[in-house]
Amino acid sequence: MATLGFAHYNLRAPRALLDELRAFYCEVVGLYVGERPPFRNYGYWLYAGGRDVLHLTEASPDAQAPTEISTTFDHAAFTCSGRAEFEQRLTQRGVRYRAAEVPLTGMVQLFFHDPAGNGVELNFSAE
Repeated sequence: MATLGFAHYNLRAPRALLDELRAFYCEVVGLYVGERPPFRNYGYWLYAGGRDVLHLTEASPDAQAPTEISTTFDHAAFTCSGRAEFEQRLTQRGVRYRAAEVPLTGMVQLFFHDPAGNGVELNFSAE
């Protein structure tokens, strides 16, 4: 028995926010919409490097997010290249971000939030 790797993460939201998240992750983060099985509920599968990494699923109109649950989720991270272009894209779109260097590695991380408030991290190897 073994865990073989990370498959994807899922964000569930009402349709308007779902479409806003799709646009954000495609236009800002650089993911792209790909094939998705014909589930009964509406949604998108977003891909990076030929793999589905983010699933966006429409929440039913009567769905209520539990308010008594505290979460420890902080962010999802993506491996990227072209840091200067990403920083320019974030700035042009008015997305506030912060950069941090990983000690001893030269790797740079860009941190920001998506339209739903979820944390996003872009990782760049020493360039």
